[in-house]
Amino acid sequence: MEQLELSQMELQRGIEAILFAAGERVELNRLAAALGADKKDVALAADTLADQLAFDRRGIRVLKLEDGYQMVSSGEMGDLVARALETRKPPKLSAAQLEALTVIAYYQPATRAMVEQLRGVDSGYTIASLLNKKLIEEAGRLAVPGRPIQYRTTPDFLRTFGLSSLEELPSIEKVEFAGEEGE
Repeated sequence: MEQLELSQMELQRGIEAILFAAGERVELNRLAAALGADKKDVALAADTLADQLAFDRRGIRVLKLEDGYQMVSSGEMGDLVARALETRKPPKLSAAQLEALTVIAYYQPATRAMVEQLRGVDSGYTIASLLNKKLIEEAGRLAVPGRPIQYRTTPDFLRTFGLSSLEELPSIEKVEFAGEEGE
């Protein structure tokens, strides 16, 4: 696609319009293609827009999520938005859900057997509830007998915990597994 000579202000306006209309994360490549601009210029404009909205304490924010951006309401405005849209706050995660989610986040893709091995208890119900909350998703099957399902975190996981990418997770000492597990 032909590269257009857009000013930073024009790029910001375009990004703002696209993200508002999308209502979900839009990949940087897609933004650059739509705007006919270089990815570096689009990333700079999106980051500048995000900083400006945060500095001005506006009711909306632009979040960087992995290799994309999403427009969201400001956390400060959460109660007002919930009241206006008559939505309830999402239920808090149980200790079991947090444990399973931690294992999946750090070891992804992780199987149910891996989660259960680290937690020491059956985790079928917990994994199903995390799938329903869209904090994890299926990530294929492991190439071992039984072909267990592998799970990974989703962009909703990043948003829920205020992370731009998995690299922002605090470092931990990981347990080494003796080979791949089977079901």
